[in-house]
Amino acid sequence: MKRRAFIRNSSLASSTLLIPSFIKAFDGTPSFLTGHKKLVIIQLSGGNDGLNTLVPFNNDVYIKNRSTIAQKKTQLLSVTDELGFHESLKDFKTLYDNGYVSVMHNVGYPNPSRSHFRSTDIWHTASASDEYLQTGWVGRYLEKVSKNPLGAIEVDDTLSLLMKGVDINGIATKDAKLFYRTTQDPYFSNVLSQHSDTHLSEHNLGYLFKTALDAKSSAKYLYEKTKTYESAADYPKNAFGKQLKTISEFINSGLETQVYYASLGGFDTHANQVNAQKRLLAVYSKGIATFMKDLKDTGALKDTVVLTFSEFGRRLKQNAANGTDHGAANLVFLMGDDLKHKGMYNTPANLVDLDANGDIKYEVDFRDIYASLLKEWLQTEPSQILNGDFKTLGLV
Repeated sequence: MKRRAFIRNSSLASSTLLIPSFIKAFDGTPSFLTGHKKLVIIQLSGGNDGLNTLVPFNNDVYIKNRSTIAQKKTQLLSVTDELGFHESLKDFKTLYDNGYVSVMHNVGYPNPSRSHFRSTDIWHTASASDEYLQTGWVGRYLEKVSKNPLGAIEVDDTLSLLMKGVDINGIATKDAKLFYRTTQDPYFSNVLSQHSDTHLSEHNLGYLFKTALDAKSSAKYLYEKTKTYESAADYPKNAFGKQLKTISEFINSGLETQVYYASLGGFDTHANQVNAQKRLLAVYSKGIATFMKDLKDTGALKDTVVLTFSEFGRRLKQNAANGTDHGAANLVFLMGDDLKHKGMYNTPANLVDLDANGDIKYEVDFRDIYASLLKEWLQTEPSQILNGDFKTLGLV
């Protein structure tokens, strides 16, 4: 096959199969992984406003700084005399009341970045703010523990830095059946048949061929393993609900994967925040409540922990567009069947003791949460994954 033809066919296969999501071939049924515990990571992308998610409705500083977007007590789902969840979190509040949620306030890191891309990279790589890593902490878990791409799945079309290692990356797919069918396309087979061509030794073309081969073998295994189970739960008819349903089906089909990642975007609410956040929190609340009940009904929840984070919080003071700008420390939600800290893990932010930029100070380093989940849940030494020593918090 000529070079131009190869590139053309490879590009077609790539766009159809989302090949860059796949790395590292494996053949046959994988034997890997060290335990049966599952960790589901959910990112509220864009920087969710934690202060309007769990609202300090009696705090004069909060009210004064948010003249048009402050949530009033009468609108909220009461938690304490000082705090209430946003009205859209009704289903999530039921999970909280039943002891399935731990709320961690003021989670962040020193010298926070207010860039979406940079702060997401920091959360995904578990780096310091002045450290630039090319591998994600889940990717490093794959390389040191799972030893196989199927150890982690991102339910999306493309693979995030979170899931990338040096030699082993996780897998990205939203539909195992569609993915498998697509790998049967003649164009795909045609690309794979050219593996002996000399130009495949070139870095980019070789990478493309290798990922195509990986895609085909991964797709077959995923489809064969998961095709017999379909969730009976009534998930919301939106993209986030579909992501969570897919994760539930992967877990309940007996897939050995230990880490799953999904995201819900749109939280970058610089303007007209009230309605946008109301809608998004409702999507999150209904989706996660359905997911937790689904896992509870199948018995899978006892072996599953869910972590929800956002790359940063929003500023205390609202802007002129009835929104909020990028802030720093924020809420983290941990969900599971037997959490060590049900309810509030720590106290809410002190709104009269902000950082030099007027943002909430971090109290809990997010890497301490990762260390806890690695050691206490996935039974792995955290330092080898996080490239440093971080304390564990006794979370699970």
